[in-house]
Amino acid sequence: MKQTKQHIIYAALISGCFFLCSCENDQAKVNSFNQKKTGVEEAKNISLNYTIGGKIKAIVTAPLMLNVQEIEPYIEFPKNIHADFYNTSDSIESKMDAKYGKYKQYQSLVFLRDSVTVINIEKGDTLYCDELFWDRNRTGKEFYTDKPVRIRTKNETINGIGMEASQDFNNWLILHSTGNISVPASKFPQ
Repeated sequence: MKQTKQHIIYAALISGCFFLCSCENDQAKVNSFNQKKTGVEEAKNISLNYTIGGKIKAIVTAPLMLNVQEIEPYIEFPKNIHADFYNTSDSIESKMDAKYGKYKQYQSLVFLRDSVTVINIEKGDTLYCDELFWDRNRTGKEFYTDKPVRIRTKNETINGIGMEASQDFNNWLILHSTGNISVPASKFPQ
């Protein structure tokens, strides 16, 4: 019995030693466990249909889409984005292209940059700029920027700083024109 008590005491001492020993962790590893991990979903060769009342309004395509889940989630198009906008007759009325796009979901706002172009199919008017916002909440002025723009029409090229335009690019306004603008004599008041 005395020997059994001795074994129990030894076992208790050895177990206690394990509990008293501490391990040392790398602080960087500990901090990495405490950091928030962002969820990112990736989709390739996507096609998104935007409809209102069952009528197609736009089709957005991109080779890569990243759905980033943060406090303010967003969708990123890091390798080009293209959109075809449709009229009420289901015909394409305008097209938009950019090398980069970012859609802020809570604001319903798309930021486009790098070689942005918007083309009105019927009139042939084409917008060229480096940055453009596409905000569906701004009816009639869905596209806007405060950066330099160039608009080519059938007859002229107009440069300026800042612009607002409808999504179909049928109506547009350059906020601050730069350079010379040719106006036909028939447009002057008599």
